Amino acid sequence: MEEDKRVATREFDALAREKLKCAALAERVAALESEKQELEYSLNRIKNNPLWKLTTPFRVVMHWCSRTIERLRNQGDIRGVIAKMRYKKKERQAFAWYGTESFPDDAQRKKEAQETFDTMVKISILTPLYNTPEKFLREMIESVQAQTYQNWELCLADGSDNDHAEVGLIARSYAENDERIIYRHLPENKGISGNTNACLTLADGDYIALLDHDDILHPSTLYAYVREINEQGADYLYCDEATFKGSSINNMITMHFKPDYAIDNLRANNYICHFSMFRRSLLEGTELFRPRFDGSQDHDMILRLTDRAEKIVHVPRLLYYWRSHAGSTASNIEAKHYAIEAARGAVADHLRRHGFEHFTITSTRAFETIFKISYEIKGEPKISIIIPNCDHDRDLKRLVDSIYTRSTWDNYEIIVVENGSTSKEIQNLYDSFEDGPMRERVRVLDFHRSPDEPFNFSSVINFGVRQARGQYVLLLNNDTEVITVNWMEEMLMYAQRPDVGAVGAKLYFPDRKIQHAGVVLGLGAHRTAGHVHYRQPGQNLGYMGRLCYAQDMSAVTAACLLVERKKYDEVGGFDEHQSVSLNDVDFCLKLREAGYLNVFTPFAELTHYESASRGDDLTGENAKRYDKECERFRERWREVLDAGDPYYNPNFSLDRSDFSLNVEGYSSLRTQ
Repeated sequence: MEEDKRVATREFDALAREKLKCAALAERVAALESEKQELEYSLNRIKNNPLWKLTTPFRVVMHWCSRTIERLRNQGDIRGVIAKMRYKKKERQAFAWYGTESFPDDAQRKKEAQETFDTMVKISILTPLYNTPEKFLREMIESVQAQTYQNWELCLADGSDNDHAEVGLIARSYAENDERIIYRHLPENKGISGNTNACLTLADGDYIALLDHDDILHPSTLYAYVREINEQGADYLYCDEATFKGSSINNMITMHFKPDYAIDNLRANNYICHFSMFRRSLLEGTELFRPRFDGSQDHDMILRLTDRAEKIVHVPRLLYYWRSHAGSTASNIEAKHYAIEAARGAVADHLRRHGFEHFTITSTRAFETIFKISYEIKGEPKISIIIPNCDHDRDLKRLVDSIYTRSTWDNYEIIVVENGSTSKEIQNLYDSFEDGPMRERVRVLDFHRSPDEPFNFSSVINFGVRQARGQYVLLLNNDTEVITVNWMEEMLMYAQRPDVGAVGAKLYFPDRKIQHAGVVLGLGAHRTAGHVHYRQPGQNLGYMGRLCYAQDMSAVTAACLLVERKKYDEVGGFDEHQSVSLNDVDFCLKLREAGYLNVFTPFAELTHYESASRGDDLTGENAKRYDKECERFRERWREVLDAGDPYYNPNFSLDRSDFSLNVEGYSSLRTQ
């Protein structure tokens, strides 16, 4: 009976705390809503003021000057400005090269055309036609005929209406002069999926490739693909692509340099898109295009066939040119609004096949078909938050207060690993934890480091994890502060997946510029690892929208990292030989080596007052230690570093974190 009373009392206390927390959150939301309304009222008064309207030209000039000064400030000094100008000049040259300048010259064409592979596969290129403009049709067909690899067939199924009979006349004229071109007029237009499926009935190739009726292939596309088939046994292939407008592929609007196969990227965004080619056997027992996904039929197909593929190969060359014109998806997704719902449906169907239930798929601010996927969180597992600390009472108090007042996830504990503090203020803070509302959540554990023992972050982390009671451990710097209230849920939904190792958050500097949005191997002067989108504005969409969806990365920072405890133990935790630097990257690579994915999510956000608790790595003894640990890291992961980061395209510079072109080595990719 007494035990029942105690249990009931604990449950009542827990419920009371939850109600208080909900009330506090509701009060905060109400206050923010009130503040928003007041700001909107004030803003409207300003905008409607005649003086505001009269001074518009002045403000435009002022904002331009402000942005220019900010850009100059980011370059550091006049040398930085000059270096930036030189880079931009080289970038323009590189940008131009990716057009017709990248086409093989006569000698290269002859070399590619005469090369004999062990397996000279036959490629069936499927192109459904529908009211195709003559110029687009001729350029598409002739780009196939210009291929240096010759064992192909072009299968054209024409669903054009009676007002566009010239489409059939043009296609037949090419077919009469080139036996590799097969043309059939369809009795009725069956839509994108039906017309493409009709193309498939004409095909007898070993591999199937998909080419839109208004797009253009690079002359070396099929050659590059067949080489990968022979060298790697590829059964699904794709390449980088450009969007162009007007009469020439040199009028490029965007160049999309893609990562290697990344399932989380693909679920959120059909980044593979063009130019897909796959072994015909992958279609056994399934359809090519499914009509119910018209408008996003390619996303559905890619999700299904990459699931079946054994060797997916990304050719990191710009080999496909996607034409942008009125009515094309490349020009405006609103031209095909139904494609948005079709894409959402294709992703949902894929997720159900993988056993996921009760998920939601919503569009992001980047683009209607770039999605945020919210997975169901199963159960209420405890999260152990590990915070190393030495003095810095203000930082730690700010962090703990933000966790307590802003977090909607309730089942967590905080383990502060005390590591040599001496101040009275920090002891007072520790005492307040024991007497305050966090008394049942916070434990302060002494690491017992001797005064002459050097600081070892990895040892501190491993010590804290050993004391953890949760199923998940969340490593958190003491100089961070929570922004999004559901930050733990946003990370946990990925960490719960059996295929995911570490999950990282989006971190900002106090000025709202980005500090962390995933880690790329080889980036930076030491060629070890670096943060991408570093110091970009917080509202930046990122390269091709990559700051707006969860994605696979080689590593994430331990400043905020969530991982399942059993996976942490499986790979041996943090390597204590990497005492301060690169230990988190090393840990993530061990997870990757064990077969897990590491995921960055932009939907868990924190402020990071970087290095406030650690100091500068670039001077004195710290610099020597950093160089030594970099060298050890490079030696341990030499093969991985030499292979390049699979989630970062080799066309990008390793000297810059903003997905800038590799202006020094772009032309070397031509014959890779």
